[in-house]
Amino acid sequence: MKAIWNGEVIAESNETIVVEGNHYFPHKAINQEFFQPSATHTVCGWKGTASYYDVVVKGQVNKDAAWFYPQTKDAAKNIENYVAFWKGVKVE
Repeated sequence: MKAIWNGEVIAESNETIVVEGNHYFPHKAINQEFFQPSATHTVCGWKGTASYYDVVVKGQVNKDAAWFYPQTKDAAKNIENYVAFWKGVKVE
């Protein structure tokens, strides 16, 4: 699977995990040069507290376009530190 935004492959892996229709990529599969930590956090009742990254490609910022759970609840341990995408990031 590849995650693509603004013409760049920002993550690629054969080991994604699909949860609620989203492909979660292992943290090691993201291309770090395109990611900047965000101050945004949200809470999911069964996964835990999510942290976000801004995706930055060719000078354009896609705010909070990637999220991950640094410490999940027990039910979501399989995606702990895996990264998922939205806001126009194409996963194919």
